Amino acid sequence: MLCDFHFHTSFSGDSDTPPVWQIEQAVALGMERVCVTDHHDYDVNSDIDFNLDFPAYFQTMAELRERFRGQIRLEIGVELGLQRHLAGYLEQLAQAYDFDFIIGSRHFIDGMDPYYPSFYEGRTLRETLNRFFRVSLDTVRALDCFDSYGHLDYVVRYCAGMEEEYRASDYTEYIEPLLKTLIEKGKALECNSGGFRYSLGHPNPCEDILRLYRRMGGELLTVGSDAHSPEYLGCEFNRTAELLKECGFRYYTVYHRRKPEFLPL
Repeated sequence: MLCDFHFHTSFSGDSDTPPVWQIEQAVALGMERVCVTDHHDYDVNSDIDFNLDFPAYFQTMAELRERFRGQIRLEIGVELGLQRHLAGYLEQLAQAYDFDFIIGSRHFIDGMDPYYPSFYEGRTLRETLNRFFRVSLDTVRALDCFDSYGHLDYVVRYCAGMEEEYRASDYTEYIEPLLKTLIEKGKALECNSGGFRYSLGHPNPCEDILRLYRRMGGELLTVGSDAHSPEYLGCEFNRTAELLKECGFRYYTVYHRRKPEFLPL
């Protein structure tokens, strides 16, 4: 079973799963290593509190690391909500704690979360996606505080009908330079199997983007389920591994002390 390097616990505002439940599930699935990556989205307009309690988080994860020593290797990470105006704050935060791994994700665009229908009001799907990918490209160019860029086409999960109209090739003017920037900066691209859970029929990003990344020379690739509860940990990982092989990958990447290590698919 692949190592899950993107999942959440009750330290994230959108999960009520005790951390120990996720680790127990990972052990039951036979994973050798996992990385918990709870949310920290600072300075956002949301009815969910996405501010992570870092001291309590690190204390709990250190205790679980010891508790499960010999059964599984627990890395301690975070999923940072990226916004350009927070560049200084996020960089200081990344240096302030001994993270093993940092996912950088763009969850809020123009102060709105694509999870909510209001994000799509007043503009066409094409206009919505143009805006999402344009802001994502600007963000990746401006920030360096992360190791892997999370669920690049995350927006397609939440708008009804978008999975039928969405073609990654229509947004190459943003996606290709975004991937080029990741490669030049030595950042990984995440393959997030959560897309299968949302009945998209593919991970985030989709196969076309994964193939493009590989053709461009991209090698750093992390894998995560984005699970917020134990039943989704490692979601469709066997299917994901086969898909990645078809896209030209033979290895995926895990991190320890923010240094990449390659494991075979």
